[in-house]
Amino acid sequence: MARVSWHRYFMNLAIQAATRSTCPRKHVGAVIVRDKSILSTGYNGSIRGAPHCDEAGCLMENGHCVRTVHAEANAIVQAARNGVRLENAEIYVTASPCFNCFKLIVNAGIRIIYFGEFYRDERVLQFANELGIELIHLGLKQPEQQTVEE
Repeated sequence: MARVSWHRYFMNLAIQAATRSTCPRKHVGAVIVRDKSILSTGYNGSIRGAPHCDEAGCLMENGHCVRTVHAEANAIVQAARNGVRLENAEIYVTASPCFNCFKLIVNAGIRIIYFGEFYRDERVLQFANELGIELIHLGLKQPEQQTVEE
């Protein structure tokens, strides 16, 4: 069996992190990496200690569930809680970040965003281009569907 590429390896880990998501509307996982080492992971779920969507239902405002903390934000917070510097890191996320998460990612010092599927917010593309942030679409195949060419 051929080894997967580093990009596929880290995206597979983001896919695995998404299996911990507790909002039925969208399961998202994130992995933050620097120099091929994992710095932090996250998935979308409720505020620490609060009931999750799969227990209490989604809390909807303007078509969005506001009960959940997004995977990217959770990965950044986990790094902060553990004193991990994110400057010049990369993030792998199963869906492109919303604009609020994009702002957190950039301000955390992450320079490259790899994503599996584009999700909603066109502003992310515009701002990434203006700020010199690499936003790279890797596609989102489940690990068992991968090919050697990836």
